[in-house]
Amino acid sequence: MGTLDLESPEFWDRGAVDKELRRVYDICSGCRRCLPLCPSFKVLFDRLDVDAVDGDVEKLPARDVKEVVDLCYQCKLCFNHCPYTPPHRWEVDFPRLMLRARATDARANGVSFQDRMLGNTELVGKLGRLAAPLANWMNERAVHRAFMQAVVGIHRDRNLPKFYRQTFSAWFKTRPRRGDTGVGSSARNEMTADRASAAGVATARVPAAYKVALFHTCTVEYHEPATGRAAVRVLERNRVDVSVPTQRCCGMPYLDGGAVDQAKALIRDNVRSLAAAVREGRTIVVPGPTCSYMLKQEYPWLDGGDDAKLVARNTRDLFEYLAELHAEGGLDTRFTQPVGAVTYHVPCHLRAQNIGNKSADVLRLIPGAQVDVVEKCSAVDGTWGFKAQYHELSLKLAKPLFDAITRADAPVTATDCPLAALQIEQGTGRQAKHPIRVLASAYGLEE
Repeated sequence: MGTLDLESPEFWDRGAVDKELRRVYDICSGCRRCLPLCPSFKVLFDRLDVDAVDGDVEKLPARDVKEVVDLCYQCKLCFNHCPYTPPHRWEVDFPRLMLRARATDARANGVSFQDRMLGNTELVGKLGRLAAPLANWMNERAVHRAFMQAVVGIHRDRNLPKFYRQTFSAWFKTRPRRGDTGVGSSARNEMTADRASAAGVATARVPAAYKVALFHTCTVEYHEPATGRAAVRVLERNRVDVSVPTQRCCGMPYLDGGAVDQAKALIRDNVRSLAAAVREGRTIVVPGPTCSYMLKQEYPWLDGGDDAKLVARNTRDLFEYLAELHAEGGLDTRFTQPVGAVTYHVPCHLRAQNIGNKSADVLRLIPGAQVDVVEKCSAVDGTWGFKAQYHELSLKLAKPLFDAITRADAPVTATDCPLAALQIEQGTGRQAKHPIRVLASAYGLEE
């Protein structure tokens, strides 16, 4: 019952998995609170309500049991919505049960080529970077996209992220420092603050001891380096010492395909590096909600060691960290540029963290900023929305998000999730940027 340890033989027993799926499906059928959340629940209840089954989960065909698993795209929202999660005696954890079902199937039948390719973001990123800008040109050619759909299973019409020749980590190592005269950044900021104070300008007195380790994410490394650059500039503007420790993919893309062993190998490397950064007195800051969720919630479960728990306790989403900085009186609020109206989409993996709308809260500190929050699922979560078999369904499920953004008609659209940004552009034609870039623009730091 409930969430088992991955080392337990019962975790991998397919008979035990089927029994647990039917137990949870029965509980869900009696509750039905999650019906509006995702297609897994709609299909589950539709299949249970046919005359041949009549609500009896034991009569549910195996293909229907599996269909519910396949339709789960791990938005995680049902966990917070469910009244029966641990410590309730029924111990319902629907998202992890779906992961367990995929993992046991993958171990028994092998990980599909589609899931191996979509899960290996490091390999794809490195190859795409080496081939940029040719790779970007190829991804816009119909013949190449038809080939990708046939071989890898990525829908030919799916918006794909761009590749950049210079990675974020390469930029970080050689980045130009504003006003660098051989004086450390913390010291320079102290002198700036002293001069501002002498001139009668209000400024927060921030200790130079703020230190973070930036877990930049694969998306920032290969596809959105501007987001990483903006994050570094904003943090350093606020006298935060930023390091970029050795890191790999967070592991979530592999989990989407049930490739637990591959995910755990990545997690081991990350835990080792990130735990060392925490022991140096650094907070782990993540600009991607899927990765921050992964480090906080899944690493202790998948790794199980004390270092994984240390990493989880000391991980913050980027705007969660900035909001904490503001609460301590340490955020520089001397913004120089207006941003106007912003439609801000809250990613599901931020909502699942139960930390509130920190990105919107911080953006509202900008004078004149009007931030409209949209809480609608983008339905592209992880690799699911890229798969040809789910592309049309993904767009259909995201239509409420598209409609909300179109109605708002704000000059700026923002979301912390890079995949949601791709989906928003796909459905509305509007480019959505990470809110850290909006904040950097307000500071006058945006490129």
